[in-house]
Amino acid sequence: MVGGSYLPPTGTVFHMTFTLFAEQLLNGLQFGVMLFLMSAGLTLVFGVMGLINLAHGSLYMVGAFAAAAVAAATGSFVLALMASLAAAAAAGAIIELTIIRRLYNRDHLDQVLATFALILIFSEGTRWIFGSFPLFLDVPQALSGPITLPGGIEYPLYRLAIIGIGLGVATGLFAMINRTSVGIRIRAGEADREMIAALGVDIAKLYTFVFALGAALAGFAGALVGAIQSVQVGMGEPVLILAFVVIVIGGIGSIKGALVGALLVGMTDTLGRFLLPQMLGWILEPSSAISIGSAVSSMSIYILMAGVLIYRPQGLYGSG
Repeated sequence: MVGGSYLPPTGTVFHMTFTLFAEQLLNGLQFGVMLFLMSAGLTLVFGVMGLINLAHGSLYMVGAFAAAAVAAATGSFVLALMASLAAAAAAGAIIELTIIRRLYNRDHLDQVLATFALILIFSEGTRWIFGSFPLFLDVPQALSGPITLPGGIEYPLYRLAIIGIGLGVATGLFAMINRTSVGIRIRAGEADREMIAALGVDIAKLYTFVFALGAALAGFAGALVGAIQSVQVGMGEPVLILAFVVIVIGGIGSIKGALVGALLVGMTDTLGRFLLPQMLGWILEPSSAISIGSAVSSMSIYILMAGVLIYRPQGLYGSG
């Protein structure tokens, strides 16, 4: 008892602090993995095709809505994930064949305007089909509830599953890019597209494949996150901004850079929101510490990006 109030034992305080920090660390890892799924396709499209695709967030939304619709109709989360991959890949292939293909030789302003128009088309089309109200995708029963980790940390099993799935996808992408003939063509297309076209590679089919692959990854990320957040029109735009930050930090065209950049952004954003208000609470009033800490933490990822660009303008793993 101190001053009439009860203070918990020191060991209990330490354990509570450790538990909170570990939970936020895992939240940052989960957020980073989700950003990687979103950013991997975007960096491939930007690196191989030289295309600025603002509609990438719309493909994230398409995957989430497809998953929610199939889950509601079948009750199967696995089928919902498969539907997200198929729907986003199909949407990506269709817009690449009909619209994006006409933009490769245009300047970046034309690409920005055209893909921004696609955002509006996807948003209004989705609202027309599904309505304006959010949809909800339930966490599968097998992955619901918390799991106890070493140290007595309880953490949602589904979020751990997202981390595992994301790291598995990253491993598969690394293997595809570095150990398959398709990956060799993708890397060659990034380095010198005219040369591989002269060697007989169908560059048009390669572009369609890369765009559909990137779209599928974005849609898959949308489906996974849809079980944590609501599925709604426009859900992809805030994530798209963070995805561009990731590829700028990691380096355009680099899958490794996308993974490292996504983890850095996820950790910086999550831990910043958790730690900064507490650190400022040592010198400021609680209300001021929370408001200032929240404001600074929301800027932290952009400060990180600026710092990387100052010392390495091409990004951590970018070429040049």
